[in-house]
Amino acid sequence: MKLKRFLILFFLTILSLKNFATHIVGGEIYYDNLGGNNYRITLKVYRDCFTGLAPYDNPACVFIFNSAGSFIDSLEMPFPGSVVLPVTINNPCFTPPTNICVEEAIYQSTINLPNIPGGYNLTYQRCCRNGTILNLVLPGDVGSTYMAHIPDNTVAPGNSSPRYTNFPPIFLCSGVPLFFDHSATDPDGDSLYYELCDPYTGLDASCPQLGAAGVAAGCPGIASPPPYAFVPWQAPYNATYPMSASPIISVNPTTGLMTGTPNMIGQWVVGVCVSEYRGGVLIDVNKRDFQFNVVNCPGLPVASIPLQTTFCFGYNVNFTQSSINAFTYHWDFGDPTTTLDTSNVIAPTWTYSDSGTYVVTLIINPGTMCADTNSNTFYIYPLLDPNFSPPPGECIYENSYSFTGAGDYMGNGTFAWNFGSHASPSASNNVNPTNIVYDSVGVFPVIFTVSENGCTESYTANVEVYPKPVAAYTLASAISCNLQPVQFLDGSNVGGPFSYNWSFGDGGASTEQNPNHIYPSIGTYSSSLIIASSHGCKDTFSLPSSVAVFPSPSAGVDATPRDTSIFYPDVTAFDLSSGGIDCTIYWGDGTSSSNCDTMHAYAHPGTYTIMQVVVNAAGCTDTAYVEVVIRPEYLFWIPNAFTPNGNGLNDVFKPKLLGVHNYSFLIFDRWGEKIFETTNLEDGWNGFYKGKLCTNDVFVYKINFRDDVQQLDHQYIGRVTLVR
Repeated sequence: MKLKRFLILFFLTILSLKNFATHIVGGEIYYDNLGGNNYRITLKVYRDCFTGLAPYDNPACVFIFNSAGSFIDSLEMPFPGSVVLPVTINNPCFTPPTNICVEEAIYQSTINLPNIPGGYNLTYQRCCRNGTILNLVLPGDVGSTYMAHIPDNTVAPGNSSPRYTNFPPIFLCSGVPLFFDHSATDPDGDSLYYELCDPYTGLDASCPQLGAAGVAAGCPGIASPPPYAFVPWQAPYNATYPMSASPIISVNPTTGLMTGTPNMIGQWVVGVCVSEYRGGVLIDVNKRDFQFNVVNCPGLPVASIPLQTTFCFGYNVNFTQSSINAFTYHWDFGDPTTTLDTSNVIAPTWTYSDSGTYVVTLIINPGTMCADTNSNTFYIYPLLDPNFSPPPGECIYENSYSFTGAGDYMGNGTFAWNFGSHASPSASNNVNPTNIVYDSVGVFPVIFTVSENGCTESYTANVEVYPKPVAAYTLASAISCNLQPVQFLDGSNVGGPFSYNWSFGDGGASTEQNPNHIYPSIGTYSSSLIIASSHGCKDTFSLPSSVAVFPSPSAGVDATPRDTSIFYPDVTAFDLSSGGIDCTIYWGDGTSSSNCDTMHAYAHPGTYTIMQVVVNAAGCTDTAYVEVVIRPEYLFWIPNAFTPNGNGLNDVFKPKLLGVHNYSFLIFDRWGEKIFETTNLEDGWNGFYKGKLCTNDVFVYKINFRDDVQQLDHQYIGRVTLVR
């Protein structure tokens, strides 16, 4: 029977499929249990009848799968006809646009589905949505999928699914708050939970329809089993932020009330889910998506009292309003104790005589055709102002805190302290809890909450737990020598500043961070360090081994002469040290000698400090110094001929200079061409130019320098004869 019906539908839909261009704007599917495993399936499909020109599915194919995704059966639901939904507006000051039309078709059929483990999944899929939708990527190629789940009898016997009561308004005015009852009813009285959710995508333009029509176009005849993909959101939009609005669009999880204020003109897809629970077990989810058309509503008056967000503020209330196109106002504060609880000002103040629940009403433009009314419930409670003074911080290794709560609620209030997960105990209901211990270092928020008359207020302050410092130190040198300072180097952990208390083991002490200490005699000494943080937290450390102090050698050095000319620069050092096994002389001009009884020739005048370093077998050192002066003098002499014949005698032409600087030496041939140049006192001319030895001839030299004695500049120009 199913095959025969399928073939008939196949031939009836071949010609109509390729012209299909209808735009789906919403839908849902739900079921009623009729008893005897019979179910009435209801499919509601909404389409855009302004731009959607193709007919509804006839029939609409609902596919049935088991919980494992295996195809069980299909339900072909004949087209029941459709109606155009009325475009209503609740304010006579605005006429809705005429370029939006929404049509509703309600398909219904009955099917027998015997109970099976895991139950059944019902699926209907279609293409496509309006291409002008703003919050989807390529919306014109995004389809829709509507699902329902029939549980097996072990979960919810005889279950009927929830269904939505009202279809959302076709138009929303930009900038006008939305208050829409998106609630659902459940025939079984199961618990319902509402939330915004991701709509499913469905078929695309290449295969817009399944069943016989799909096969006719080379598309599948059967839908793919769940799960199904969500619609591709256009950033920054998503399921919980589906459209531009401030406040954002939201749904009350208990009542299904949808609120928010759209602020951008355009078309938007929104998904809402109602979840059905019985005994705390999820049975089914009815996911419905629809299209909001946000339009500009110039001149539309909207009365608006912001929802109450602050409670327990006392009896004196300052009212505000966010109405649009309001010119006159009339407030009724809902106080039954008086008839004077009204005002005609924009933002009035009213003082209630007692706690209670009051319905506040605002009428804008009262007595005119463009009047609008808004009411909100206000909960008036005494002013709650809990507070406490946080106790001073304590060190981690000895912390135990006590808290004292303040406020005038000792007779009626309920108290709750939250000390955080690092505290033991982590919470208390005592007004003045004690012995609260923290297991780690840090700044921890403590929340003190007072509840009274159904109102709750909290106060938060921080308590600080200070770290235990870790004392540590080392010696700058592993060898300690008597009468020489021992350098102690602080290695305590970061997080200072710290105060320091050093004990050196010989009665000496220091409060410096890195002290030096001279031990008076040879021996071993036990040292220690106590550090304290700025919060008073302390730690003590001692070196694992004692400080061993060894004897030191005695350095001694003399030199002769101590004052001499640069013409006589030889200075002899004399070793006068004792107790050492190694001795080094540093001459003060960058050179040194391992022989402390030796002579050194200085190359330049100046005052030099000779340093002697003596080392004994223990590695202890001592140092002695002596100063010598090499007085500046200068000397200049130059020959008038040279013989570069390679015999080793008079082969190089250069001057003899002492006590000079800023030196330059140049050679020119008889035609004035420069053939040699140097600034090095040790370099001379070997008679060659461009790789060849010059012929016998007379050449001109030019010499410049500054003397070290009087710092005068000198220049000498002369002739030299080259003899080969």
